[in-house]
Amino acid sequence: MGDFFQVLAEYNILGAYWVNIKLAFFAAIFALILGMVLALMRISPIPSLQAIGTGYVNLVRNTPLTVIVVFAILVLWPILGVSFSRNFPTNFFWLAVLSLSVYHASFFCEAIRSGVNTVPVGQAEAARAIGLGFFPAARYVILPQAFRGAIAPLGNTVIALIKNTTVAAAASVAEVSILMREMIENNGNYVVPIFLTIAVGFVIIVIPVGMLTTYLSKKLAVTR
Repeated sequence: MGDFFQVLAEYNILGAYWVNIKLAFFAAIFALILGMVLALMRISPIPSLQAIGTGYVNLVRNTPLTVIVVFAILVLWPILGVSFSRNFPTNFFWLAVLSLSVYHASFFCEAIRSGVNTVPVGQAEAARAIGLGFFPAARYVILPQAFRGAIAPLGNTVIALIKNTTVAAAASVAEVSILMREMIENNGNYVVPIFLTIAVGFVIIVIPVGMLTTYLSKKLAVTR
């Protein structure tokens, strides 16, 4: 067992996890913003916006995340010229963030829309009765209540996003799954302990998010 701990000490496991955490943090912010815009489009009274929002969600949500990441690396960057930095690792990191954001925005959208469905219809009617248009009503009346009702699905989406950061390996981002592969290749006699160590690391990251989501969903639940 001492030899295994010595193997672990040879690798920067915490540094690799930190890359995953940063990927999840930035992608969650951008995906939430885009998801909120998409949710507004889907519940808007304008048919064209509804069609665009619905089309985006149905297309992206049913496309494998790996395909989106590979598209960013092989098409978006070299062919279409989308670049965030001249430094390859930094550029690949932000391309991975972009891919994760674009993909998970569809799930954030549906989570927010599920929260909108918990808002009584009378709330929107009351907002219109006092002269508020769609967007002011959504901003001041509907979305604040919708977010409180969507905490659980939003939390589940964040958890899925954290675990999906390992797909950034397809973009050659030096996150923990790449490190795990390197560790296994160099230390084949410790395959199971290495796998369990990496798995436990994700459990340690994900469980607090789930506990916080459960707490907030109960704390901020709207009493009907």
